[in-house]
Amino acid sequence: MRFGQGSSAVEINIPDLGTLFQAVREKFSRGDGFALATLNLDHLTKLPVDPAFASAYKAQDLIVADGQPIMWLSKLAKQPVSLMPGSDLVVPLCRLAAEMAMPVALMGSSDAALEGAKEALEDLVPDLKIVLTYAPPYGFDPSGEAAEQICEMLNRSGARLCFIALGAPKQELFAAFARSRAPAVGFASIGAGLDFLSGHQVRAPLFMRKYALEWLWRAAQSPRRMVPRYAKCFAILPRHAVQAWRQR
Repeated sequence: MRFGQGSSAVEINIPDLGTLFQAVREKFSRGDGFALATLNLDHLTKLPVDPAFASAYKAQDLIVADGQPIMWLSKLAKQPVSLMPGSDLVVPLCRLAAEMAMPVALMGSSDAALEGAKEALEDLVPDLKIVLTYAPPYGFDPSGEAAEQICEMLNRSGARLCFIALGAPKQELFAAFARSRAPAVGFASIGAGLDFLSGHQVRAPLFMRKYALEWLWRAAQSPRRMVPRYAKCFAILPRHAVQAWRQR
């Protein structure tokens, strides 16, 4: 399904988990890298006003749906896609990496969060090989000198899958930058996925996620940051609903 118009338009090209795992398995087997993005409403608010972010999205090889509104819009367009939040993809992708003996790297907000996520993942996926963890310094430029150094670290480490938990747009910008500089690495932008695993952030209870109320939980946890974000998200829903209807 296609969202937006003009240079900021993006298209979900991976409709379900089976298709995603087939694509990742094939890329691992061929020695190819990739960039995986999880499209949500917050991204749709940023894309029309941030040309660099829109350009980074064009460089993503695999785009999935993250968020119930994206899934609802896809149903309205009669082009249904499955819900695949980045946080829910971490462990399954690690299991696939372990099965295929693909080393993994973790990139996130802090050393403590990464250490906690590493321990959690090694407990959940015993055969997983995590070869690198790195927390970029404050003010990290996702296409600057520090980003070049991270690409060199990834190449030396032998990592084939790198989880980037830096939030949008920084994680997608880095994935687009690193895609050609570490061509054998698959980059998965997963938002708060590693923070959830480490316990540095608490995810909404399962029943709230089931009934599409995770946004309410996150707004209550961090109202100053999240309430304005969700207000922008709700504001663009009518326009995207009309566009989805026209794609029927």
